[in-house]
Amino acid sequence: MREAQQTPGGGMENAEQTEVAVNDGNEVNAGSVAGVAGHAEGRGRGDGRRGRDRGRDRDRDSGEKEFVEKLVKLNRTAKVVKGGRRFSFSALTVIGDRKGSVGYGFGKANDVSEAIRKSIDKAKRNMVKLPVKNGTIPHEVTGLFKASRVLLKPACSGTGIIAGGPVRAIMEAGGVTDVLSKSIGASSQYNVVKAAFDCISKLMDAKAIAKNRGKSLNELWG
Repeated sequence: MREAQQTPGGGMENAEQTEVAVNDGNEVNAGSVAGVAGHAEGRGRGDGRRGRDRGRDRDRDSGEKEFVEKLVKLNRTAKVVKGGRRFSFSALTVIGDRKGSVGYGFGKANDVSEAIRKSIDKAKRNMVKLPVKNGTIPHEVTGLFKASRVLLKPACSGTGIIAGGPVRAIMEAGGVTDVLSKSIGASSQYNVVKAAFDCISKLMDAKAIAKNRGKSLNELWG
């Protein structure tokens, strides 16, 4: 068990509970986003204070259920100073309404909950439209960002989301239920998210596809 370390700001930081919060940052749902932040900060407070915080979290979540929040990556860095180590956190979050709107955000702060809040706020400001028809995308598309490449293909009903990590989070938040994907090149989660959104920017609407092929929307999609 590691001993608690005195930080320059006067607070006590527990290295073990900070690591637990970081290790949980792969892909979680909207309820767990608040749980990660609460676990990193809530321990060490009084029971009454913790109860009040949980009540506020429940009220906040109930008012923001129109968006699905997924924490893709939570990273911790440490800076060694004269008084000890100062920890800072960065969070990469994807949000969507499951109706064809999706966005991502990246936030940094000295606090887990603040980093997540910043990333969610940026994601809400950067939302884009994801064309969805019958639960899948209109056509095959490839996105590129630096050394990462993402390939998306439409799939028939019942296939499910054949994707992993960041791409799965984006498709679920955008309301896609059937899609095939492949991530090629660098596996950096930030780069993969940017490549996936490059795919989304290249997607054409189903009506435009039907018009270019000289068919009606019913003939093309049924």
